Amino acid sequence: MSEEKTGIKGATILLNALQQEGVDVIFGYPGGVLLPLYDALLDSPIRHVLGRHEQGVVFAADGYSRVTGKVGVCLGTSGPGATNLVTGIANAFLDSIPLVVLTGQVSTGSIGSDSFQEVDIIGITMPITKHSYLVKDPRDLPRIVKEAFYIARTGRPGPVLIDLPKDVLAQENVVPFSNEMKLKGYKVFGQANNGKIEEVAKVLSESRKPVLYAGGGVVTAGAEDVLRLFADKTAVPVVTTLMGIGSLPLEHPNSLGMVGMHGTVTANYAVDDCDLLIAVGVRFDDRVTSGMGHRFATKAKVIHIDIDPVEISKVVKTEIQIVGDARQVLAEILEALPGFANPDVTDWWNQLRDWREKNTIQYDKDRLTPPMVMECLGEIAGGDTIVTTDVGQHQMWAAQYYPTVNPRNYATSSGLGVMGYGLPAAIGAQIARPNDKVVLITGDGSFQMSIQELGTIAQNKLPVKIILLNNGVLGMVRQMQKMFYNERYSQIQLQGNPDFVKVAEAYGIRGISVNSAEQVRGALEEAFKHPGPVLVDITISEHENVLPMVPPGKDITEMIVR
Repeated sequence: MSEEKTGIKGATILLNALQQEGVDVIFGYPGGVLLPLYDALLDSPIRHVLGRHEQGVVFAADGYSRVTGKVGVCLGTSGPGATNLVTGIANAFLDSIPLVVLTGQVSTGSIGSDSFQEVDIIGITMPITKHSYLVKDPRDLPRIVKEAFYIARTGRPGPVLIDLPKDVLAQENVVPFSNEMKLKGYKVFGQANNGKIEEVAKVLSESRKPVLYAGGGVVTAGAEDVLRLFADKTAVPVVTTLMGIGSLPLEHPNSLGMVGMHGTVTANYAVDDCDLLIAVGVRFDDRVTSGMGHRFATKAKVIHIDIDPVEISKVVKTEIQIVGDARQVLAEILEALPGFANPDVTDWWNQLRDWREKNTIQYDKDRLTPPMVMECLGEIAGGDTIVTTDVGQHQMWAAQYYPTVNPRNYATSSGLGVMGYGLPAAIGAQIARPNDKVVLITGDGSFQMSIQELGTIAQNKLPVKIILLNNGVLGMVRQMQKMFYNERYSQIQLQGNPDFVKVAEAYGIRGISVNSAEQVRGALEEAFKHPGPVLVDITISEHENVLPMVPPGKDITEMIVR
């Protein structure tokens, strides 16, 4: 009999629908209710990557998405499997990363009966997803999958969850319904209002101290080339958020670096003193504004360009609001610029260069310091290498000193700040782009939150290079206790740390130990010559601090610089 008459299993319908969306890999961890799906995977061309923890698989899908721009897909079983995904879902939601999260669920007849490994994962994740589906009829799977991917990647991207009861996956002889989407009320913004575009061009032409403030929305929209053209044509200086790193390379003449809590002195002074702030794809996070939107860029007329209308004027009052895709809006402004004079920024750049010359952070290049490691790593690995980081001091040193030139080559947990993100994100990045170099920059605290994913690296023979800055403490917490709590150190010593080189070797991964400045370059060169994965354990002093630093509740000009 033909397939049209007999139908197919629900799990196969799901996998076919995922294939139609271009899915080539799923990061997952099996469980009892998912066995119909895992059985069907044996006959599917979709690759499955087995993590060592559900939190690892969602971070891997996140890393995959960040370096490709595609929707990442992860899979976890019901109950604890689903709840272990929650942190990663929240991380993707805050950083606007498109994911489709598949969770197993107990059979439909058991839902609500508190059966084994049953949780209301849709209820749990409602505040941290764009949308959720509980599939009750396998015939609906083609439509649901198509809608989920569309919602995840359009507008402001984010995670969408599909909850899959076991009987829906196991049902035989299913003839699926059409995959025609039914999305009433879902609106995607693209182009901006023409009148506002001309208003921006006019205001820019009259400005004498403009700054363009670029965030993750520039990366999401693929607007980095338009942004660079905008900077070149207008001579406007550019600052970026942590999420916006790479949208304008650090070495670009218009780049002032990162703004905010650990931003450059010049970037912070520029934002504080500018008369026009063009904010593109940002949400005015408190790590930039110090949580005081009413005291941020007070001398400036603020223009806010964002795909999400909810973000406009939410934190900082804006004079011109443009809801639209960052790439399209910047391109429209560029088209309008020839009708107006370019801003005269000669005196402004003289001031910016003076600030930069007087406030360049110096460090002893003959001593083993994190900035020295980052700059040496940048020279050896190159700006085209994909970098993932965990969260803490090492994350900020990487942001400040690593020469990222491509925004799709940088993956870090920004909004949620999740320790343990970096290693699984590196796995996802390496699987997404197998021919590119991938480096994880991590610390001994963060690394131990996902250290089991070394097993995933070993099993898949992924040549990820792990640069571990090992100071034996929770570095960022220690720094804040030193600066703001009178050096009253509490629960920051990691005296039970293992020998990380031996741990790596136990997984069959090459390990290199570094204890002096003279060893750094040779160790990094050896790591990148090695064809497989390598962990470089670099011992640094616990007394190293990330500077500059804006104390909590202070204006961004009130920086601690030494």
